[in-house]
Amino acid sequence: VQLQASGGGLVQAGGSLRLSCVDSGRTFNNYARGWYRQAPGKEREFVAAIDWRGQMTHLADSVKGRFTISRDNAKNTVSLQMNDLKSEDTAVYFCATARGPYGSAQSIVRSVGSWGQGTQVTVSS
Repeated sequence: VQLQASGGGLVQAGGSLRLSCVDSGRTFNNYARGWYRQAPGKEREFVAAIDWRGQMTHLADSVKGRFTISRDNAKNTVSLQMNDLKSEDTAVYFCATARGPYGSAQSIVRSVGSWGQGTQVTVSS
C-alpha cells in the first residue's frame, strides 16, 4: 500500500499550502480519507477527513475556517488546502485511509487503516 503525500514546505505565517496524497498501487476511492499531523514532541493528531463519496467533511476545531479537505476519485487524490497558516500548524502531515470502505468522515478519526509517508510543513512567524 502506497500513499504518496506531497506539497509540504516552508511558508510564512498567514500563507497557504496545498497538500496532496496520491494512491499508488492500490486505490482507496471508496474509503473515507483524512490527514493527521505530528509536531515535534507531540502525539499525532487528527486534522481533517472526508467521507468516501466526498460529500461530507470533518475538521479539527483548530483548523476550521482555514483548512479544506477535498478528493478527486478520478485522479485517486485527496488534497488539503491550508490557508492562513500559523506557527502552531508546523508539523509533519500524514495522509491516511479508513480501515474499511464506505465510511463516514468521522470513521477515520482514531481508526486509521493505512498511513502515507509524511510531508513536512513549517510555518515561520
